[in-house]
Amino acid sequence: MKSIQLFVFLAIFCNVSCNQDASKSDQTPTTSEGAAMSDLGVNQNPDKDAYFGNLHVHTSWSFDGYTNGSVTAPDDAYRWAKGESIPGGGGGGDLQIKVPLDWYAVSDHAEYMGVFPMMEDQSNPISQLEISKKATSDDQVVAFEAYKEILAGISSGQEDPDLASPEIKRNVWREIIETADQHYKPGEFTTFPAFEWTSNPNSQNLHRVVLFQNSDVVPDIPFSAMDSDKPEDLWDWMELQRDNGSTLFAVPHNGNASNGLMFPVETSHGGSMVNSKDYAEIRMRNEPLYEISQIKGTSETHPALSPNDEFGDFELWDYTLATSALPPEHKQGGYMRDAFMRGIQQEAEGNGNPFKYGLIGDSDTHNSASTIEEDNYTGKFGMENNPEHRLMGPPGFEPKNQKQIREFSSAGVAGVWAESNTREAIYNALLNKETFATSGPRMKVRFFGSFDFSDDLTSHENWIETAYGGGVPMGGDLAGGSSAPVFAIHALKEVDGANLDRVQMVKGWVDDEGNIHEKIYNIAMSDGRTPDSNGDVAAVGNTVNAENASYSNDIGAAELSTVWTDPDFDPDQFAFYYVRVLQIPTPRWSTYDAVKLDIEPRSDLPVSIQERAWTSPIWYTPDE
Repeated sequence: MKSIQLFVFLAIFCNVSCNQDASKSDQTPTTSEGAAMSDLGVNQNPDKDAYFGNLHVHTSWSFDGYTNGSVTAPDDAYRWAKGESIPGGGGGGDLQIKVPLDWYAVSDHAEYMGVFPMMEDQSNPISQLEISKKATSDDQVVAFEAYKEILAGISSGQEDPDLASPEIKRNVWREIIETADQHYKPGEFTTFPAFEWTSNPNSQNLHRVVLFQNSDVVPDIPFSAMDSDKPEDLWDWMELQRDNGSTLFAVPHNGNASNGLMFPVETSHGGSMVNSKDYAEIRMRNEPLYEISQIKGTSETHPALSPNDEFGDFELWDYTLATSALPPEHKQGGYMRDAFMRGIQQEAEGNGNPFKYGLIGDSDTHNSASTIEEDNYTGKFGMENNPEHRLMGPPGFEPKNQKQIREFSSAGVAGVWAESNTREAIYNALLNKETFATSGPRMKVRFFGSFDFSDDLTSHENWIETAYGGGVPMGGDLAGGSSAPVFAIHALKEVDGANLDRVQMVKGWVDDEGNIHEKIYNIAMSDGRTPDSNGDVAAVGNTVNAENASYSNDIGAAELSTVWTDPDFDPDQFAFYYVRVLQIPTPRWSTYDAVKLDIEPRSDLPVSIQERAWTSPIWYTPDE
């Protein structure tokens, strides 16, 4: 079925063992890597640089990647991220990013990790199984049936014992770790060992990527949804790994497909009461970040939750993971902004904040290539490496599943502010939430808060040093101010990318009666625009030409900066603030594909979109 390098999989049968270390470790790395990197000549900047990457990346070693046409392995994924060309499959050409990424992590599913490519080896008993005959079929519809069968088993917790050899799990996982190590070049390109825990109860998404800082101390076998589909059990397993010396955290994603389970309102899927300090502490200790935008849509907010947000309907993918393609019944519990507000509400009640997340964008590609460039989009699965399949749907698929495919977004990307491009520095930036998400473009956003910033701070040459010295960056906390907090923001467009439309401040707070509120402030605009008496701003315009999928930078600005003070601040109210930066309109990937096929853009898809960035919040806590 697939032209795959089988010799890679033969290597996983070699006997290798994980180096276990009994030394204690917590979430603050204590290595001297920084000094060692300096000795090696790795550039270090105390004011930090932006590094872009993805940690949510699947290959044919994931069951759904293989059965949906992926032909590449983890080694290919890292080569792609560094700018090399790799096979795409699906009847299309090779895959190659235009501008390489700075860091990358392959995170194949823990469930049946690496097993499916082995089905091609006729000398392997696995190849004789009925599921193997379906999975390796040249008929993509038949292979898709194998995918649905396996996914249904994961959703119901039914593991296929013929595909679940502990020896295979151990050896495949070690091969993934070793491949990440082989591609790690400090100062040039950073990799991390990782896997995905694929909890999917009744097709409701509770997936997490589990990321390790390094390969020195890692578990023998990843924790899978077959071990448990409850997040609390994953966190307990992570605590045990930490006790054994590992340094790790998890990143949840696609709350939009969770039917309200990702950010539970009262009781979690694991049965825990959400409004408790214990729950908040263990959740935040184990998963400091949330993936807000990726191929399966954006989960910042939904019009049903934020009806007054004119930009709140961006790239929505409104489905659970059931092949029935029905929308989730519950929006609350599936979107980040609502969770941010309920988190500070719980904190105001003395129950801790279980949703105090930093933000990243990411991919969820299943063909090794995180296609973050709209004009270079190659789909989520190998079978989509063909513009006709992306727009019309793969032949033989049901219309509802074809619709899901064309509603996929291009991948997002994670931006981190780190002192160097090394495992320690990038991991620490992720852990400390000095991160921002974008829907794909590599725009750069800085965000600091203080009670003492001057109104002209961002106009000073050394303002970054001053901001670090006198305030906190994104992901930080401000407490007990008698005066309103002051925020410094600077946004810079992607090199050779689209101009910026505006900068917005998104605020959430808890009033004196304990009710939650949100408000969006337009705080910096291009083209001389200013807010009207209601705070609204005229649209920036739209230069997109659908006939040739082009746009012009005749509107917008290359950079926007401001120092903003909250005009509605109440020192007694819990609050959070995060920045959202909008680009001018540009063509969606589907418009580029329509031009390739010489057809009109589909009427059921937007011709243009306003790509964007979101910073991690800064939280304000009143004095007790």
